[in-house]
Amino acid sequence: MRILVVNNYGQFNHLIRRSIREKVETDLISNQTPPEKIDADGLILGGGPTLERAGRCADYLRDLDVPILGICLGMQLMGTVFGGSVKPGIIGGYAEVDVEIVKENDILKGLPPKFKTWASHMDQVVQLPPGFEVLARSDVCEIEAMKHLTRPLYGVQWHPEVVHTEHGQELLDNFIAVCKR
Repeated sequence: MRILVVNNYGQFNHLIRRSIREKVETDLISNQTPPEKIDADGLILGGGPTLERAGRCADYLRDLDVPILGICLGMQLMGTVFGGSVKPGIIGGYAEVDVEIVKENDILKGLPPKFKTWASHMDQVVQLPPGFEVLARSDVCEIEAMKHLTRPLYGVQWHPEVVHTEHGQELLDNFIAVCKR
């Protein structure tokens, strides 16, 4: 079982890898890695500063047939690649955000209906892409988490890998379980 973390130049990408490395084989890879060179059972698109610096992530989303979890910028990439819309949010820097689950799904399985997360809303998905459904919302963002209806593609605006997020490890464990199927 191998899950790769795509480095999109975000400050927490190494923490994503650290959060899963004791449960699965993992590595941090460049977002310039050609899709045909990726050999993994799952992929996590880490956070980063801008969509323009996301390298080959759009190719991974379109071309790879493995479960993919987009975190922050990774979710925004997923939104734009599949026809949604991303715009600046009302709060920019990292802050505590209370998230409410509106539809429990594979990655949110077993989490409470509301919990505290650590998130940046410098940019956020504001229009859901066709073929996706909303899994969670908050007072600052109507699309805090989403999932593709037929493919194992998931996005969360918050950072499950940081200690400030409640139930973050459970979310990552749920994604590992999806990859093991």
